[in-house]
Amino acid sequence: MATTISVPVSLNLSSDSQPYKRLPLILSPPFLQHPFLSLHKSCYFSSRFCSSSNGSSSSPTTTAETETPCASTAYDSYKTGRFLSNEEIEKLKALQDFRYYQQLETGSMLVRVMKPEEIDITVKLLTESFVESMSLPVGYVSLVCYFVQQYLIERQAAIPHAVTLIGFYKGKQETKGGEEEDDLEELAGTVEVCFDKRGASASPPTPTPPKNAPYICNMAVKQSHRRRGIGWNLLKASEVLISEMSSMRDVYLHCRVIDSAPFNMYTKAGYNIVKTNSIWVLLMLQMRKHLMCKKLLVSKNPSELDTSGSDMEFSSQMDTWKS
Repeated sequence: MATTISVPVSLNLSSDSQPYKRLPLILSPPFLQHPFLSLHKSCYFSSRFCSSSNGSSSSPTTTAETETPCASTAYDSYKTGRFLSNEEIEKLKALQDFRYYQQLETGSMLVRVMKPEEIDITVKLLTESFVESMSLPVGYVSLVCYFVQQYLIERQAAIPHAVTLIGFYKGKQETKGGEEEDDLEELAGTVEVCFDKRGASASPPTPTPPKNAPYICNMAVKQSHRRRGIGWNLLKASEVLISEMSSMRDVYLHCRVIDSAPFNMYTKAGYNIVKTNSIWVLLMLQMRKHLMCKKLLVSKNPSELDTSGSDMEFSSQMDTWKS
């Protein structure tokens, strides 16, 4: 008979507004050398996206749809599981219309809000990045996939106070005649943005950022698209959206102490260390993290934000799930 073990993990799968009932989680690991949570036998989920895989810039523009959808259309497109105020519906429409476009040296990038039907492909990207960065055994891919899926579903309830952005990359390739033609657009990265206290996670990582301040987290870039400025532009798109959605100008994010490439990118983007975990967190099997902050420009004009490219790229910055 398999041994049943319950262990705490550092996955943050809760939010202030929680319409979903939690199911019990029980561990029946195939190998006990690496105990981890597994699913209760009554939990079933789609695994079609859980397969493992190895897998000069110009000023950006943010554009809106030519035809602004009515409030009911915006409400139906992003199901929050609760009634929204008129102010929230207006913010929801603004999120639905948000577009960040950036021309890159090797192609172009478009960043917009993730739609409910795009959760599956986003889960796959986040799962691959998380498993890679944490060096987890392949046997845990489906499990991590489940937790990420549940987290994204739960975070839908926080819209329009928090949102997940996804970035699509379209490369260029030369034809035999020497002409350039565009490749197919594909998902290249994702990042989560919280705008205020109602969008903040109930259990944020430490050092804890101010609850009511905008917060950027869970950034991941597809392995095959790294070192192209994808991470840099996900960060810039987040700042542009925060400038449009929030009156707060201090933006926070976390960076693990061991992640030198993301740290250099954040520093170049203007973020400074506010506080760092004590070394004693290592005794609790947690990674030390920097809490970093940047004060955005007062202007909402995207052209006034620093959008210079960066050669630094990284696998992921899964602040909410990483220990």
